[in-house]
Amino acid sequence: MNLLLCLFLLSSCYYKAPLLDSEELSEKTKDSLTYLYERHYTWNTNLEVVDDSIALERLPIKDTFIQLNKGDKVVVAEFAIHPADSVDSVWVKLAHTQDEQGWIREVDLKRSFVPTDSISQAIHLFSDTHASYFVVIFALFVGVYLLRAFRKKQLQMVYFNDIDSIYPLFLCLLMAFSATIYESMQVFVPETWEHFYFNPTLSPFTVPFILSVFLFSIWLFLIVALAVLDDLFRQLTPAAAIFYLLGLMSCCIFCYFFFILMTHIYIGYLFLIFFILVFTKKVYRNIGYKYRCGHCGEKLKEKGICPYCGAINE
Repeated sequence: MNLLLCLFLLSSCYYKAPLLDSEELSEKTKDSLTYLYERHYTWNTNLEVVDDSIALERLPIKDTFIQLNKGDKVVVAEFAIHPADSVDSVWVKLAHTQDEQGWIREVDLKRSFVPTDSISQAIHLFSDTHASYFVVIFALFVGVYLLRAFRKKQLQMVYFNDIDSIYPLFLCLLMAFSATIYESMQVFVPETWEHFYFNPTLSPFTVPFILSVFLFSIWLFLIVALAVLDDLFRQLTPAAAIFYLLGLMSCCIFCYFFFILMTHIYIGYLFLIFFILVFTKKVYRNIGYKYRCGHCGEKLKEKGICPYCGAINE
């Protein structure tokens, strides 16, 4: 049973190969589906240049090029295999206009182009190295500022002097979980993520199991974020709520990068288990408080004298 379970989980991490034995499919359609499964994109796939400039070769005429600039859009027109090429044997023909068409190695295509789909472009932007450095610097700046403000003015922050809600910590846990799943795909099934990158969807029901878990965590993250906002502005003043939100954003950003790095060296799973235990402990602690003081509003485990204000609750 354990072996079957492992085989099921591993097989559910990949996209299923298309069925090409149907006589109703034309040869061109079969070739297109084959390219889609092997290359993760196929003919008529729309791409956009993300580098400052890129050159397409006008093969078979050597040393003649077509210059494309950032933001130019192209469409995949043809594939070719050059076994003698020591860099990359797969070449792709791209069409910018009817007159401007040229060839490029697939490795250069994946580095310099991004699909025009808005989800793919959002993934590319979020994964961009320079954007990541900016986010880390911003998170450190906000984190240090809020730590100083927290010490001086006793501002409320996630987990430390937290608001009366489990949602903020749950939001950080979801970010850590999503980052762990994302990096696990990068390490163990990178082709599955690459296929999703070229063929994105927001539905968690039409993708392999590991992608389904990832998308469910993203949707749950958005729902919990709304719950955080609702609790936050009910319990704090607008100014305090803004400071709390900045601190929460810093915590989420830290969780994202920390679990990405730790999962890459295989110890992120231990930290995730520890995080789950911390969250479970907080939930259990909150469940233990069944009453609130009628005078000061603090939580009480049982009726009687309030330890905070001394009022008697019956």
